[in-house]
Amino acid sequence: MKRKDFKYLIGIDEVGRGPIAGPVAVGVFVFLKKESVSFFKGVKESKQLSEEKREEWFKKIEKARSLSLIDFTVTFQSEKVIDTKGLSFAIKNALKISVNKLIVKNKIKPAEVLVLLDGGLKAPLEYINQKTIIKGDVKEKVIALASICAKVLRDRKMRKWALKYPGYGFEVNKGYGTKGHYRAIKNRGLCDLHRRSFLKGLPH
Repeated sequence: MKRKDFKYLIGIDEVGRGPIAGPVAVGVFVFLKKESVSFFKGVKESKQLSEEKREEWFKKIEKARSLSLIDFTVTFQSEKVIDTKGLSFAIKNALKISVNKLIVKNKIKPAEVLVLLDGGLKAPLEYINQKTIIKGDVKEKVIALASICAKVLRDRKMRKWALKYPGYGFEVNKGYGTKGHYRAIKNRGLCDLHRRSFLKGLPH
């Protein structure tokens, strides 16, 4: 499975597996032209970058998309889906929607593409050339870029939700279970955005 044998390279990563509030997001990123790889020299996966740096990279990503060098999609699955159908279902579903959307939009055939996925992720079976890589977001540029897209768009969503549900610190904690976040739950109870299945035993 040599990369040069494939017309396209796709990277997939998820963001928001661990938070106690808000959606999970799956980013899918594709290099449409081989030379576009050099456009992202020095990129690191989202967890290694500050919020400011991620936004800077995302601007570059959007610029590259406007030049038709790359494309990406990010699909969210809400806390309601996570609570009713489980986190694994939510991630799998978001991944399937994202990758299919990207493939259809860019008229890519599954056989023309090598799909690289982070951690324990798997692409739908029709993507016969796929490889799951442990710490793939650190090792593979295309996965790192998928993680940046998912992280930036999820963080923006959480900052917006912070205005609707003030007092929980969503603009800072992005839904993760920080001490301040648990303190806010203790004082205010749960809001619509909380994942009930992650917070069993807490007053609703």
